[in-house]
Amino acid sequence: MQAENKDFNITTDLPINPHQWVSRYADYLYTYALSRLTDEELARDLVQETFLAALERSDQFKGSSTEKTWLTAILKYKIVDVYRKKSSQFLHSTDSVSAEKQQEDFFDPDDGHWNVAHRPQAFGIEDQDPFTQSEFTHILQLCMKKLPALWLSVFTMKHMDEEDTDAICTALKVTPSNFWVIIHRTKVNLRACLQKNWS
Repeated sequence: MQAENKDFNITTDLPINPHQWVSRYADYLYTYALSRLTDEELARDLVQETFLAALERSDQFKGSSTEKTWLTAILKYKIVDVYRKKSSQFLHSTDSVSAEKQQEDFFDPDDGHWNVAHRPQAFGIEDQDPFTQSEFTHILQLCMKKLPALWLSVFTMKHMDEEDTDAICTALKVTPSNFWVIIHRTKVNLRACLQKNWS
């Protein structure tokens, strides 16, 4: 009985307040989802699903983290579920073959060096933080939308969520060697797209 009272006191110290979730966290959660999925409708749907899931699990909130952190964690799991579904579809589609062929333009097949037309060049923004510039961020989002689903999933989990490589491989069912190939090719594609569209 004493332990139950202790848990109750913890939750009342940091009570959840579902009535204020939308006004307090909807914009943040939507931005979080959109930056990882590049699909506005899907991002909105996942935020709604997050709120519903949180309501269903409200008894599991013990106050060990903030409401915002707790809701973000729920949303994060939902995003990973989307990654899994998309990566599974990608692995069984012709998109994977198409994506492989796109790489042939970047490197010389004989020596592996960059082809002249696709050699990395300076963006002209090296002395400033490009992510503070809305135009650059918009172009980056557009470039990310062009990535195959599996590549986008791997890239966002690694470089935005800073997930462990083993965890990503397990979640998306890719081998470690495939993981590093995907990361490399994603960076190549993003750089090429940014160089073409950012001036």
